[in-house]
Amino acid sequence: MPDTGVRPEPPETSVPFRAGQDGYASFRIPAVVRAHDGTLLAFCEGRRASREDFGDIDLVLRRSPDGGRTWGPLQVVVANGRDLAGNPAPVALASGRVLLVHVRNAAAATEDAVRRGRVTAADGRRVWITHSDDTGLTWAAGREITAATKKPAWRWYATTPGHALLTREGRVVVPANHSSPPTGTDNGTEGKYNGGHSLLSDDDGATWRIGYVDEGAGEADGYLNPNETTAAQLPDGRIYFNTRNDSPAPGNRADAHSLDGGERLERPFRPQAGLTGPVVQGSLLHLGDPDVLLFSGPADPGFRALMTIRRSLDGGVTWSPAHPVDGLPAAYSDLVRVDDATVGLLYETGNFSAYETITFRRIPVTALTGSYG
Repeated sequence: MPDTGVRPEPPETSVPFRAGQDGYASFRIPAVVRAHDGTLLAFCEGRRASREDFGDIDLVLRRSPDGGRTWGPLQVVVANGRDLAGNPAPVALASGRVLLVHVRNAAAATEDAVRRGRVTAADGRRVWITHSDDTGLTWAAGREITAATKKPAWRWYATTPGHALLTREGRVVVPANHSSPPTGTDNGTEGKYNGGHSLLSDDDGATWRIGYVDEGAGEADGYLNPNETTAAQLPDGRIYFNTRNDSPAPGNRADAHSLDGGERLERPFRPQAGLTGPVVQGSLLHLGDPDVLLFSGPADPGFRALMTIRRSLDGGVTWSPAHPVDGLPAAYSDLVRVDDATVGLLYETGNFSAYETITFRRIPVTALTGSYG
């Protein structure tokens, strides 16, 4: 093809969250959704005193009316006193309501202590929900749904992180993960006790139940265990799940499909060695038209760096690079369809650490699909 001399516009970036601002030492665990009027809602954890996963942590939000070019003031959506509110899993419903599923626990309840069984049920990981009916301007009082969404024996627990899924049939699917009690001389912190499951609601979040549960092959042989998981619906109606794997399988990703909206898995999670990267969370987004499935995550095999969007044209069976962002440190991310022409990437990154900012990048759909579609 001849060179026309025309170059595509570079992706636009903005920084909704920067460590050390607004009274928070750090911001982590991004999630983003598009409200019914086009407003983008960027969520994350605002960590008051440090970058640690425990302590005084709020769920915070910035809203963008212009597709992520600029952001409004920081809002605190959930403040659990001086304890923790985390792992935001937002989803925009057809009614216009935005649901936010999340977890809460006592500030001192570290993951290590929870997995060892040293934390009471009251102080441990509990599941909550809140909602907004005005595109994130105000939020309802939280409601606990732990009894319907967490088995009593489970210890550690986390929703997604990243956006939840609204299927075309109207079901809300929230990927989640848990740890099981240990056996023998184990203490419960071993990766083989990680498992994955889904939370399902067919009435816009009024009631909830547990869908599939995959304890992983690691219960027996230490091979593969689902951890932080993301989901997308394919054109044929199947749900594709992709998960972080901390056990010694080929690569650090695994995936599975569900034929019934997340109730059960067609097969247990299996290794997905086509997605090279470190042990880290990732995000999925199906473009709809064209039939392209996207995955975002760091692509360096050993370090949290080299944020890259990859694409699959066969429902997650095989993957290829679509958009390398840059070579900087990078960690957690979330994808959103901004409009017909644009995809948004909200991701942790910085010049010398992945946790300096949570940055938003606007990417043309044509840069992600190439000649396909």
